[in-house]
Amino acid sequence: MDATQDKRLFLIDAYAMIFRGYYALIRNPRLTSKGLDTSAIFGFTNSLIELIRREKPTHLAVVFDVGRASVRTDDFADYKANRSETPEAIKIAVPYIHKILEAMHIPILGVEGYEADDVIGTIACKAEKEGYTTFMVTPDKDFAQLVTDKIKIYKPGLKGGDVEILGVEEVKAKYEIEDPKQVIDYLAMMGDAVDNIPGLEGVGEKTAMKFLKEFGSIENLLANTDQLKGKLKEKVEASAERGILSKKLATIICDAPIEFHQEQYDLETPDFEKVKEVFDEIEFRRLYENLYRAFAPATITTTIVAEVEVTVTETTPQQKVAQAVGQLDLFATYEELEQATSTKSTIEQNDHLYQFVNNPKAQKMLVDNLLKQQVVCFDTETTSLNELEAELVGMSFSYKKGLAYYIPLSENRDEVLQTLEIFRPFFEKEDLVKVAHNLKFDYKILKQYDITVKGAMFDTMIAHYLLNPDGRHGMDYLSEVYLNYKPVSIETIIGKKGKNQGNFRDADVRTQTDYAAEDADVTFQLYELFAPQLKKENLEELFFSIEMPLMEVLAKMELAGISLDEKWLAQESIDLENDLKQLESKIFELSGEEFNMNSPRQLGDILFEKMQLDPKAKKTKTGQYATSEDVLQKLASKHEIIQHILEYRTYQKLKSTYVDALPSQIEKTDNRVHTNFSQTTAATGRLASVNPNLQNIPIRTLRGQQIRGAFVSGEGKKIISADYSQIELRLIAEISGEDNMIKAFQNGEDIHASTAAKLFKIPLEEVSKTQRSQAKTVNFGIIYGQGAFALAEQTGLSRTEAKQMIEAYFETYPKLKQYMAEQVNKARETGYVETILGRKRHLKDINSNNFVVRGHAERNAVNAPVQGSAADVVKMAMIKIQKELEKEKLQTKMLLQVHDELVFEAPIDEIEVATNIIKMEMENAIETQVPLLVEVGVGNNWLEAH
Repeated sequence: MDATQDKRLFLIDAYAMIFRGYYALIRNPRLTSKGLDTSAIFGFTNSLIELIRREKPTHLAVVFDVGRASVRTDDFADYKANRSETPEAIKIAVPYIHKILEAMHIPILGVEGYEADDVIGTIACKAEKEGYTTFMVTPDKDFAQLVTDKIKIYKPGLKGGDVEILGVEEVKAKYEIEDPKQVIDYLAMMGDAVDNIPGLEGVGEKTAMKFLKEFGSIENLLANTDQLKGKLKEKVEASAERGILSKKLATIICDAPIEFHQEQYDLETPDFEKVKEVFDEIEFRRLYENLYRAFAPATITTTIVAEVEVTVTETTPQQKVAQAVGQLDLFATYEELEQATSTKSTIEQNDHLYQFVNNPKAQKMLVDNLLKQQVVCFDTETTSLNELEAELVGMSFSYKKGLAYYIPLSENRDEVLQTLEIFRPFFEKEDLVKVAHNLKFDYKILKQYDITVKGAMFDTMIAHYLLNPDGRHGMDYLSEVYLNYKPVSIETIIGKKGKNQGNFRDADVRTQTDYAAEDADVTFQLYELFAPQLKKENLEELFFSIEMPLMEVLAKMELAGISLDEKWLAQESIDLENDLKQLESKIFELSGEEFNMNSPRQLGDILFEKMQLDPKAKKTKTGQYATSEDVLQKLASKHEIIQHILEYRTYQKLKSTYVDALPSQIEKTDNRVHTNFSQTTAATGRLASVNPNLQNIPIRTLRGQQIRGAFVSGEGKKIISADYSQIELRLIAEISGEDNMIKAFQNGEDIHASTAAKLFKIPLEEVSKTQRSQAKTVNFGIIYGQGAFALAEQTGLSRTEAKQMIEAYFETYPKLKQYMAEQVNKARETGYVETILGRKRHLKDINSNNFVVRGHAERNAVNAPVQGSAADVVKMAMIKIQKELEKEKLQTKMLLQVHDELVFEAPIDEIEVATNIIKMEMENAIETQVPLLVEVGVGNNWLEAH
């Protein structure tokens, strides 16, 4: 080894790497299950580990800015004054990074009053005298001034590519200069917007390079301005003093008060236990393995587990070499960084044994093997994502990291049924935990083949949703974030979405095996991470008693679907078209001219140029007037045209989104519409309806209600609609323990009239319609954290009157005010709030310095437990009702869930018994002091029933 190899010092510009890691993940921040944003910590630590793994430095230190850089602000108060405030995620990150560095025995440097640049410059110069080669790991162009034969800039390669090291020749070529020190003059001439260095007026990058070639330095340029011409001469001479100051500001100080004691910088073996403690706290899993590998590369071995007749796809010896991992390029664009932020391994580098099992004898042996396990992950591969038309192509199974089996299935349905019979004991074994990602999809697919998945189940998608409700829950994304592993993309096999997309069945068996087995393997690994985490976060009860049983209920509802009356919708479409034409005529009459109603630009010009409805009207980025719904709502009192425009938009949306679109979503197999209920979309815990969304049909308008008339019962059946009355108000009374409100509900009073009587201090029977309406607005507004301004806008009261009403409200319901304050305090201390059943909502902005952001989190702290508890109650009711309907062997089916309402289809002779079960189970879903009231209706269609 070259003697100089043992004197290689790497100095890392801490904040440069921290900011890059943070911005690389800005679109998809990395959050822990408690909602902590760890993007900056992850980006920095990941880069650090990769640097150590790749370069094996002998000496290493990380340099931070400490306090204000007074050595420069004393000369120029505006130095770096244009910098925006450091993002909170970075402020939070620094203490964790310090802990990690301390556990890794890596020195943390910094000198009060000096910048990290100065400390790096000083150490580099001192180390050079001791015979060290120093690599400055930073994206900052200022550092080029320090480059010598022994001091270099280190630029990591993108995605594991070649490293670029900038030495003397590279710097000279880049800036077209004779000596790296001229970089100072270059910066002094052109200035630096990032650091707010003013530079010479009128001099940019190209002019600075030209001046350096001609004059060599800024001093020489200023001594010879007579050689310049015109405006440029005037500008340069006028800003000469500024240029000299800029040179001083741009010069990195190389005599900061810090010594170079080389023994302090020796790269030592980390305290792995301490590192693991920090990594566990911030949920870095695979990164610990990478760290361990960087200091002591592990020997990788393959174990063949199953003794069955199989065809094996195994990693090659070359692939068993330690993983080649990508790296953060500190100089890359944010887009490139987003892709390359972490060192994700792929199927090529990952040690695995994926086998396809394609004969009945071997499949029976595999099933015997699966039945001996306690937990098995399974996955289905299909020809389509629509469960009602999809055909099974294959199934995969995994019960150990790195090991998975794939069962290719025939195109012949009878042969598929024969193979599935072999696997029936696995799917029906009660005490075997069956794991899948988005299990509802697999459940429905298998149901179409007369296989019912029974017993204990674990959906990794739902598990992650409970741990991190605001995050993304896709398998590929979770694999990259938690396992540091990038799975094979389905698009690489079947092509991009669109009419030319292929079919999974057309891929060869080896390709199918790698893709499908990998899915099962990755999902099993996610299960191993999420299962203990659910226990740690006290979410097991919610997961196993609510979310997993609900998954089965939803699968049955989705398979059942609901009938649509196409003739009703066709007539509704005609009626809406007529309404739209009438509204259009009225709008044209009021505006005095015809225009394109669907052009926001033309509408804006009519309202704000011609009709002058708002002299302070705002414009969008494209220069046209803003005409969004909230903008128009505020103008409603200014002119009657606004109400007509809003109505026009509502009708148009009804027509396009529902009336005209719904018939195209009827399944040909059973002439019914089958929506999908997502358990993992709304952070509050509510279900979301998609493809089509049946929860957004507006029911406050007559026209919106009419659409419900198209949802009809089958022959000899009726629709039952059961709706919770004011569930959120009842639950806020329950959760807060507000006696006055609880009593009103227990006495069966009209809560809005009751609140009005207390607010206006009048007898209940004297409450006017207006007073009740105002009390109703306050009742619901309080749940959503509404202030005086919003209340005034909604009720027509003045701001002062609205403020007085809120104060009177809290005097009336003192425990409610106390509860709200407690919720905010709890969120501040723990970072989350909980529902009745322990569902958590993490509020990472609750301690934000930005009052708007913090205010939003505070409102959520009050509202999330209420909305989430309502969701919990409805879910519990659904599970209980389904259980009772099946126990009584009724043909009544649950079809839809729309927030606080459940819709059923029942044979006429079951209506009485079914409505009794529904009402009983909904009103007693959980034990409460406040009675939960449910209104039940029956009809030939949803409109009649509701």
